[in-house]
Amino acid sequence: MIRFPSLAPLDAPLLVGYSGGLDSTVLLHWLLQSAQAWGFTLRAVHVHHGLQAAADDWAVHCQRQCDALGVAMSVRRVEVDLSSGIGMEAAARQARRDAFAAELRAGETLALAQHQDDQAETFLLRALRGSGVDGLAAMSPVSALGTHRLWRPLLQTPRSALLSYAQQHGLKWIEDPSNSDDGPDRNFVRLHVLPLLRERWPHAAAALAASAAHCGQLRDMLDEEDDELLQHVQAAARVVSVERLQQVSPPRRARVLRRWVSTQGAAALPARVLAQLENEVLPAGPDREAQVRWQQHSIRQWRGHWYLLPAELPQLPAGWQVTWDGRAPLALPDGGQLQLQGAAAFDAPMQVTGRQGGERIQLPGRRHQHALKDCLQREHLAPWRRRQLPLLFAADGQLQAAADVVLSAPLQAWLQQHDAQLHWRPGGW
Repeated sequence: MIRFPSLAPLDAPLLVGYSGGLDSTVLLHWLLQSAQAWGFTLRAVHVHHGLQAAADDWAVHCQRQCDALGVAMSVRRVEVDLSSGIGMEAAARQARRDAFAAELRAGETLALAQHQDDQAETFLLRALRGSGVDGLAAMSPVSALGTHRLWRPLLQTPRSALLSYAQQHGLKWIEDPSNSDDGPDRNFVRLHVLPLLRERWPHAAAALAASAAHCGQLRDMLDEEDDELLQHVQAAARVVSVERLQQVSPPRRARVLRRWVSTQGAAALPARVLAQLENEVLPAGPDREAQVRWQQHSIRQWRGHWYLLPAELPQLPAGWQVTWDGRAPLALPDGGQLQLQGAAAFDAPMQVTGRQGGERIQLPGRRHQHALKDCLQREHLAPWRRRQLPLLFAADGQLQAAADVVLSAPLQAWLQQHDAQLHWRPGGW
């Protein structure tokens, strides 16, 4: 008998991932009974991968079962990117996650049907890949998918219990023929490795899942320490101090960097990138400009800090120019924005362009003009941001501002007179 876990998010509506297989069929039926008893709402989503000839029939089966149960169900059709280089299993998993994220409504929790045997398989596979504590923790009972909770209530329940439940309640489910193919690693573990382990150790799956849970507890404790240390080394959300990182041991530094990247929503740091940071960038000294890249991200070093940035930062196109009166925010072609705050409009429209080189500007309190290049260096503006700077010129051709970084004497006086501000948001940040 499956017991309803005490950690159930009864205060939130549920979206159940329903494939039509045994596991998700039991999860849907069980949660529906609980929803009726506890008074929370529930609906289902079926992800249609289109990878099997019977995929359309599976969607029809799921719809009929949900209709019979009185459960609202959505079907999400996805295109699995088989050319991504990560393998079909991983590509299908990513497509499902994207579909779930797109389907979730405000306040909903996603419930998935992974069980104890799945957890044991994950633990074994990650151990064979040489994973550390974070990887060996396998799947968490409660985690996050974007801004939503992801809940796996069956992680401590063996598949044999799910089968007994389904038979007891006369449930109908579909069998995916690909599950009998021992080519994929997970299927090989499921079909050959775990059965062999159970011959010698009947409770092998439970023991492996318990080890994953112990690793999860250790991971959570380390995460708390990492968060505290991250606050110490961070100079801003996407900036960390090289000097403070050097005060940390290499193993802890790797964890903190992974945590930093994760909290900013970037893809996980690969081991090769951590090795580059540790063996090439860090020893080179904080004054050297260097960078490492992975996927769509980069870490760049400049003046004693590491910056987490897009791998390719957009720039203003050569020759771009537009007239702007300040009445509405100005969308920049690199995805950034200029905004005049606190005033209705400029007295006269400005010409906005990108940098050409050689510009000069009259600073507040100075009689003579100064090279913009020197001004930007004094402002400690990173080189990649200098290349994104929009410049504002008056009708007479005099430079009035380099975004909100350097302001001319006339423009600063005008802004102070009108209690206004110029605000620049760079593209790609």
